[in-house]
Amino acid sequence: MKKHDFQFLSFDSIKGTEIDLLLERKVPENKSKGYVPAYWYAINLAGTNQTIGTIDLRIGSKSLVYYGGNIGYAIDKKYRGNNYAAKACRLLKQVALAHDMNELIITCNPENIASNKTCLRIGAELIEIVDLPTNIDMYLEGERQKCIYKWRISS
Repeated sequence: MKKHDFQFLSFDSIKGTEIDLLLERKVPENKSKGYVPAYWYAINLAGTNQTIGTIDLRIGSKSLVYYGGNIGYAIDKKYRGNNYAAKACRLLKQVALAHDMNELIITCNPENIASNKTCLRIGAELIEIVDLPTNIDMYLEGERQKCIYKWRISS
């Protein structure tokens, strides 16, 4: 799909057995910053309005996506240890597939043990650990390295 043909799809609610993903917003591409379009979801306990975290999916493969990843997630501290991030990634996979994406990049800081475990749990492969370019936002915010995982997905 060509970039100028991009259209958000109707994935407003994705139901799982333990968690649901509820669309919070669709963020259009920001060419001046090099950002790709993205879906942002609240992660809720299934069938409730109890939000336990967030997950987003960035559509595309511009260079910044390599460092920031196609997927970003955060689970509230009191809900950690239940594999909710991995479960949310698996639910989000259908949105990526609908956009003809069959490989996703997920990144995390080397010291983030839980996120590294999440990547391995869903079957992502560690490609490399990279030093961040000095001119990107993550570096300017104090981050220095990223573990780069590739997650090959299929339906």
